[in-house]
Amino acid sequence: MCVFCNIIEGNIPSSKIYEDDDVLAILDISQATKGHTLVMPKKHYENILQIPEDDYIKVMSKVKKIAQVILKAFDAKGLNILNNCNEVSGQTVMHFHVHIIPRYNTDDIQIKFTDHSSQYNLEDIKNQILKQM
Repeated sequence: MCVFCNIIEGNIPSSKIYEDDDVLAILDISQATKGHTLVMPKKHYENILQIPEDDYIKVMSKVKKIAQVILKAFDAKGLNILNNCNEVSGQTVMHFHVHIIPRYNTDDIQIKFTDHSSQYNLEDIKNQILKQM
């Protein structure tokens, strides 16, 4: 059983901020910023690619509501809402979850994208994707 399943089952303590029959939201024990929250389905799905659409919608509707509350509660100036899919992207717990990371003018969090556009042909990339759709 994964760590999040153990939290959902009550075997590991957590700081719950929301719970219903389908969704659990807890404070991340590694607070990137004040209010950093994890929102997850109670059913185990390894990642975003495995969660059924209806359960995904339940989680994401709660992400939106909880994000609005967090903004207000901490007077945050913005949010990062993100999901890591698979280990190479930074997923460390193989149970689908969404991070809500409040952002403040004084935080030192950096999520940075480097421009590699000169290395790729966008038309080729588009065509490759469209072939799979």
